[in-house]
Amino acid sequence: MELFLELEIVYIIIGIFILSIAAVVTTRDFMPKGAFKKGMLGVVAAMSLMISFHYGMTTKRMSGIEEIFNSGETVICENKMRRTISRSVLLSKELGWKLEDHLFKNSDYERDFHTSRCVEWIGSKPQLEEAAKEEAAKEALSKEAKQ
Repeated sequence: MELFLELEIVYIIIGIFILSIAAVVTTRDFMPKGAFKKGMLGVVAAMSLMISFHYGMTTKRMSGIEEIFNSGETVICENKMRRTISRSVLLSKELGWKLEDHLFKNSDYERDFHTSRCVEWIGSKPQLEEAAKEEAAKEALSKEAKQ
């Protein structure tokens, strides 16, 4: 329950705001009888569905990121403290990061990163293109050596 509130409290507050607007609108004189009940049920159902879908999607991504990190690979997290071009931080066990209770922590870094704000790092596009070229060159050399 603590994780749910940690991840979804902002969306719950937005839902309450939307619910209050629906309550004000559906209680006006120009609205038909029963509009309040139907409107409130509709808004509660829609908000509940959207919040639960978001929570499920976020926790699934978090568990995937934690698996990737625990297997020794690198993840990239958004750094909201530094408002520069390079706002993201690369995290891996090799760089001294550890995972505790859905938070990436490092004694050399002043801020922790929540796993919900991270994604798998696959490298930059030029690195991937270079790796593909090297692989193709190796395959070509091995084919020539076999002939």
